[in-house]
Amino acid sequence: MGTVGSAVRPEDQAPQSFVSRLVGVFFSPGEAFADIARKPDILAPLVVGILTAVAFSEVMLAKIGIERIIRIQLEQSGRAANMTPEQLDAAVSQGAKVGAIFTHVIGFLAVPVILLIIAAIGLAIVNVIFGGRSKFSTAFSIAAYANLVGALGGLVGIAVMLFGDPDHFNPAAPVPTSVAFFMDQAHTSKVLFSLATSLDLFNFWLLALLGIGFSAVTGGKAKPLSVFFAFFGVWAVYVLAKMGLAAM
Repeated sequence: MGTVGSAVRPEDQAPQSFVSRLVGVFFSPGEAFADIARKPDILAPLVVGILTAVAFSEVMLAKIGIERIIRIQLEQSGRAANMTPEQLDAAVSQGAKVGAIFTHVIGFLAVPVILLIIAAIGLAIVNVIFGGRSKFSTAFSIAAYANLVGALGGLVGIAVMLFGDPDHFNPAAPVPTSVAFFMDQAHTSKVLFSLATSLDLFNFWLLALLGIGFSAVTGGKAKPLSVFFAFFGVWAVYVLAKMGLAAM
């Protein structure tokens, strides 16, 4: 007979390795996020997210070029149609002066800032709506691991830039998982195109993982679908606000 209490308690079990968690996020998210919620870590998934974002930005600058990016944006937004060739060249030149610096900086800062926002929203959903007692470090870890699908999206974007037609690259819709990727921005209403950029497989995949991840934080008190719909509501408000700005 075993000694009473000899079983290893879940909180005393060694956490999975980062590689195991990474694989689990894509193939067995329920198990992976349960382990992450029990023993959260931040550094490894955060570094992967930042490195992917930086790689995307640098490949975009090297392969597409900041002047071409700005010219494409002006042409596809329809603003170039109201400019003379000289005005268009001047606008491209002016934009390129700060565009490259901005792109370098955003490559490093975008992921941490976005993860901070997602973690704060997730913490509010879990603690305020579902009565949880999660810590911010746990929420940030869940967000960082869920964002690994965003890193996969970045790799897809890099492949598109390396092997696709640079003259038809659109930074607003860089991957073919987005509805906007298949639309002609110059001949589409700004509101509709703004909506289409948000209708991306990776966005919905991220929302699903956030639902699973933050459900694990509650210890099963909140179902993944309930948490998903809470995040979906916040996302829908963001998309509507973005469409409203596009209409102005």
